[in-house]
Order: sequence, then C-alpha cells, then structure tokens
Amino acid sequence: MPRVLIAEDETAIADAVLYALRSEGIEADHCLLAREVAPRVRAGGVDVVVLDVGLPDASGFDVCRELRGFSDVPVIFLTARNDEIDRVLGLELGADDYVTKPFSPRELVARVRARLRRSVAPKADAGASLERGAFAVDRDGHRIRFRDQLLDLTRYEYALLDALLQRPGAILSRAQLMDRGWDSDADSADRTVDTHVKTLRAKLRAAGADPDPIRTHRGLGYAIET
Repeated sequence: MPRVLIAEDETAIADAVLYALRSEGIEADHCLLAREVAPRVRAGGVDVVVLDVGLPDASGFDVCRELRGFSDVPVIFLTARNDEIDRVLGLELGADDYVTKPFSPRELVARVRARLRRSVAPKADAGASLERGAFAVDRDGHRIRFRDQLLDLTRYEYALLDALLQRPGAILSRAQLMDRGWDSDADSADRTVDTHVKTLRAKLRAAGADPDPIRTHRGLGYAIET
C-alpha cells in the first residue's frame, strides 16, 4: 500500500488531507516540522511527500533541496502563494507539482494518485543515446549536452527537452509533453509545462542557444528546431 508523508503545520489542513487520503486506501503520516521530513524519507517507505512551503522551522524549498540531494521521491508543494516566482523556484528545485491554498482535499488526492501512477509506470526504451544537431542526449545518464556543454537540467526539464528532441520540428501538445515526464491535474497542465519551458529556455540561452530553438505554436504546443 502506498504511503504519503504530509509536512504541514496547520492541523486542520493536515487532518482533512489525512482523512481524504486514507479514505482512498492510501496510508498517510503527518509531521509538523521541516526537520522531520528528511529522516523519514531516508528511513524508507515514503512514496510521495506533500510539503508545505511555509513550515515554522524552515522553508519547504529548503527541505525539497535537501531531499533532492539523496532521493527522487515525488514532492507536491502546498503554498499559500500563487506567484510565478514561487512556482518556478519549486519546479527548479525538483518538485513534481504544487497546490495553492485554499484547495480541495479531493484535488490533492487526485494529484497524489497521478504521482504514484507515474512512479510505477514502465519507461519506454528509446535508445541509450541520441544526437540532434547541436544536442546530444545520454539517456542512461539522463544528461543532455548542447554544443558539448552539459546542461544543468531538472528531471522535468530533461524529460521535456528529450521528448522534443525525439521528434524535431514536430509540434507536441502540452498533454503529450506532460505524459512523457510527469502527471498532473488537467487544469494545471498549461501552466506547468509553460513554466518548465520558460526555465529551459533560460538555460539554453545561457549555454549560447541563439536564436531560441524552442518554438511556441499558439493553441497547439511546442516544437524544437535542431
């Protein structure tokens, strides 16, 4: 049975989420402080972390950064802020999704289930390496180089860029891109993909990609020119 760890200092919110998860057959534990999260994940048995950004003893962003130092456990942020900078920062740190307060516990359960499905889904073997123009993809190492320069990508930026590079010139919808790298609620698909494209473009620009190789096709999706 999957297990979720909830790090939330507002007990009313935590109790509602715990009840919703357990009603769906998902085991759930709760902690109040940021410093409790990493030891529990290290101990094993945690399949998803639901992490409040505003914990009393440390930022949830700091906790996520610590987790990514040793674990790929899916992280879903809970945040009272909906500013783009917070979303970008969370995704840059390797978070899988975020939910803005106030939220429906049922919506959060749906997002947890999506992360659990993605965690156990078999990955298609598309070959160990791929070269497309100035890009070189090392799938075994989950690395992509641009003009022999290693790009410092989050796992979702990597998944997005890898999907585009498999079909250069082809327009991939946001739904297709999300299916390749992560799951999320349909209502957040556009903003999630668009945020990752924005951070990916910035990294490509820093690596000397000029003009921008990622093309936006309004109402359709994205494509890459190699």
